[in-house]
Amino acid sequence: MNFVGFSNLDFDVFQIDGLEPRMEGIKQYIRPKLELIGQEMAPYLSVLTGQEMFYHVAKHARRTKNPPNDTWVAFAPSKRGYKAFPHFQVGLWSTHLFIWFALIYEAPYKKEFGENLVNHLTEIFSSIPSEFAWSMDHTKPEVLPHKDLTKEELFQMAEKLKKVKKAELLCGITIDRNDPILINKEQLFQKIENTFETLMPLYQLATKA
Repeated sequence: MNFVGFSNLDFDVFQIDGLEPRMEGIKQYIRPKLELIGQEMAPYLSVLTGQEMFYHVAKHARRTKNPPNDTWVAFAPSKRGYKAFPHFQVGLWSTHLFIWFALIYEAPYKKEFGENLVNHLTEIFSSIPSEFAWSMDHTKPEVLPHKDLTKEELFQMAEKLKKVKKAELLCGITIDRNDPILINKEQLFQKIENTFETLMPLYQLATKA
């Protein structure tokens, strides 16, 4: 299968009612494309990080009632899973595609990462481009644009990682569902690679935790 990009059909899957019908839509339309992104990007990330990286397409296997409102492929240095590790994600909500560095609630060393982030706050704050965004909850589509973020707010986000057991931190970009880059494989894959490269300082801080 050749990657043909993401169309309205893919994003509209999240309007399908019911767990089983929506999961069928995800499996039919979105998951094959995430598999292709995984196959393409895992070797790239292995070179970029210096670690063998494995891709994991979300299965949503624990769901028994509520249908997923987003889906993704994640990249981590483990065959067994990604949630306990600093990782990268590419995925979809109904409104946009996201490309993230993520450290979510299941990761055991958020406190140490928060301390590292505080110690490198100025360089991280200045190195993240204005068009990037932040999130502290991977289960919600809303983001905080970096251009609207103060250094003090980033400091408070880092402090929360140190003190709150279920705290999370994500950073990256979102691409509107109608952006033509989503149907151009070469441009989209280049954007994903460039975004991962920009996020490497965060990933490196997290892996030192």
